[in-house]
This record gives sequence, C-alpha cells and structure tokens, in this order.
Amino acid sequence: MPFVSIRLAGTASKQQKAEIVADVTRSLVERLGKNPAAVQIVIEEVSTENYGAGGQLIADRDAPATQPRGDAHAEPGQ
Repeated sequence: MPFVSIRLAGTASKQQKAEIVADVTRSLVERLGKNPAAVQIVIEEVSTENYGAGGQLIADRDAPATQPRGDAHAEPGQ
C-alpha cells in the first residue's frame, strides 16, 4: 500500500489539495500499477513562520518590503 507524504510551505486551497491527491494517485496507478483505493496521501501545510531556508524564515524572506517612515516619497500626513 503506497503512503505518500507531501509538505507544503504555506497553504493551498481545498480544490488544489484535491487535485494534488488525484494527480499523485493517478501517477502511482499508471506507473506502478497500484490499486487507487490503496493509495494514501497526507498533505501537511507548514506555516512559513515555522520553515526556514538559507538562514532565514520563509515568512521573512517573502514578506513585502516596507517603506521606512520619513521617506521623501511618502504621502503627506503619513
């Protein structure tokens, strides 16, 4: 019985996860001749605050750059 574990950094929609499960199951059926009813798949969504690469959290790496206060291009009153 195939057991597949997939970890995603961040989140996916229910529809996206359903499509991943269908695609992986189909691949194991076509390539290994497995019974689709026997294929088990677990999708784990890992918060980007709990995952790091290259020495920094993914959440920090992917965070949009913020404009420093007092910037000459800031709108008046900000």
